[in-house]
This record gives sequence, structure tokens and C-alpha cells, in this order.
Amino acid sequence: MAESYSATTRSIRVSVRAFYLADQSEPERAHYVWAYRVAIVNEGKETVQLLRRSWFITDGQGRTQQVHGEGVVGEQPVLEPGQNFEYTSGTPLSTPSGFMRGAYHMVVSGTGETFDVAIPAFSLDSPHLPTSRLH
Repeated sequence: MAESYSATTRSIRVSVRAFYLADQSEPERAHYVWAYRVAIVNEGKETVQLLRRSWFITDGQGRTQQVHGEGVVGEQPVLEPGQNFEYTSGTPLSTPSGFMRGAYHMVVSGTGETFDVAIPAFSLDSPHLPTSRLH
């Protein structure tokens, strides 16, 4: 079972598990693919909506790619108190390991107040060790 990473911001809990996808990866071509499963739980008293996301994806050589977009998996879910939303997405890297972190940009229904919810940093690990290169 993949390790779970979790963080709570303003009573919104985000938990993530990442899974290496060997069947979609091609190590000999420096192409490694992971899926990640995210659960967002509203443990607070306010109804909130996820409007946008920001991801920071860092590969094994320290190169970071920023990804920003509307919603998640084509949705901008509304979470009433006690509700949750889960989705699965994925990312490729050119190195056999890396990590991701980010934020969901939320709005409180009724007041229009906006706030960011932390997505905890989580590891992207594959069974492939980096190969040394001769210069």
C-alpha cells in the first residue's frame, strides 16, 4: 500500500497517495509515470468550493515545473460540511523519482472569502535507480 500524506488547512483535509505505473513507464526512454489519488474532506462548518489548483512538480534533478488550472479533473467541486471529494490524476517525469506539492484555491460559499488549502508534499518513487552517466 502506498504511503498516505495528509495536511489540514482551515478544517479542509487533503490526503494523497501516489502509485508508480510500471505499465505506462519506459525507463529505457527516461519516461516514468505515476498516478495519485487525492481525497479532500471538509471537516469544518462552512460550505466551500474548489476553484483552482497550483502544483509544483519537482524531478529527481531538482527541476520544478509549475502547473496552474481551473478546478480538478474538469470539476470545481462544492463541499458542504462533512462532505468529501476524491479524484485520481497522474504525472510523468524524466527521472525515476521526484515529489509534488501544491495548493487548492478555495472560496467560502455565501461570503466569497477566498483562501488556499495546502496539498502536502508527497514522494514519487519508482523501483528504478538512477544510472550514472560518463561525461
